[in-house]
Amino acid sequence: MRIDNNKRQVTLVDTTMRDGSHAVRHSYIPEQVAALAKGLEEARVPIIEIAHGDGLGGSSYTYGFSTTNEIELVRTAAAQTRNSKVAVLLLPGVGTIEDLKRAHDAGASVVRVATHVTEADVSAQHIAAAKELGMMAVGFLMMTHMVGPERIAEEALKMEGYGADYINLADSAGYLMPEGVKERIEAVVAAVNIPVGFHAHNNLALAMANSMVAVEAGATYLDGTLRGLGAGAGNTQLEVLVGVLNRREIGTGVDFYRLMDLAQDVAEPLMQRPQIVDSGSLMLGYAGVYSSFLLHVYNAADKFALEPRDILVELGRRGMVGGQEDMIIDVAYQLTKQSAD
Repeated sequence: MRIDNNKRQVTLVDTTMRDGSHAVRHSYIPEQVAALAKGLEEARVPIIEIAHGDGLGGSSYTYGFSTTNEIELVRTAAAQTRNSKVAVLLLPGVGTIEDLKRAHDAGASVVRVATHVTEADVSAQHIAAAKELGMMAVGFLMMTHMVGPERIAEEALKMEGYGADYINLADSAGYLMPEGVKERIEAVVAAVNIPVGFHAHNNLALAMANSMVAVEAGATYLDGTLRGLGAGAGNTQLEVLVGVLNRREIGTGVDFYRLMDLAQDVAEPLMQRPQIVDSGSLMLGYAGVYSSFLLHVYNAADKFALEPRDILVELGRRGMVGGQEDMIIDVAYQLTKQSAD
């Protein structure tokens, strides 16, 4: 049944200080986080996610070290917010329940527990721990292009059973076409009794279109970042998303003009590179490769004098997923050996 647009509401989640951390090489410092969090609070963005790009505990040799400890950044953001909720991302196996407790003590009230799309079972204890702490817990399924709608619905049901407050589907590679988003969102909406959200990457320049398709299919939470700041070609550009939703008369409660000014005056000066669909980002989406792999691929390509797109095609062929960043160098080395033989 189609819902009357005038009665529709979407809750926005800003991930500039989490997914955007990839794009700035995890270099956020407290002063930058304070300015962004203060602006997002003033713009009435409901949920603000802060962490290393790979979540709590992600600061490491494998994923890249953070300039500032993520717990300090959470505490900084929490000091700037009264109405906006501070969220963190946690990938079981990277972050721990102890990390979650520290984030909660620092002021985080939401955790998004992220797993590969077929591995929802590893989220059970982390979602349970979040609920014990009184936190909002989100089941976050990554790389949703890799399996069909029915399987995704099965995994979403598991997370609902563990106590998740809503399910978020991530097109982590920016691979999905609009019809693929529609099928997956509709399947999960039909399967669970909790809200469903969507997280897009712009590697095929479809993030905005896919976000809007997700809303039409029943999603009531949408992720975005200021200026689109994020891994690969970035995420759905949050200030543009608010403008599009306003045009569609879909409510967000967000102050559009304040958000535009924040993106221009605070977020844009932090950008280390343009958030465009360049050749590397395009190949992420084309080959179905995890968006946060891109900078690792560039480093491996430089080390072995390879074309980044050749590495990305091979990663896609092997079906490599988040958490296998350490294998990128090995793949590059093998490609070098093959070309020498």
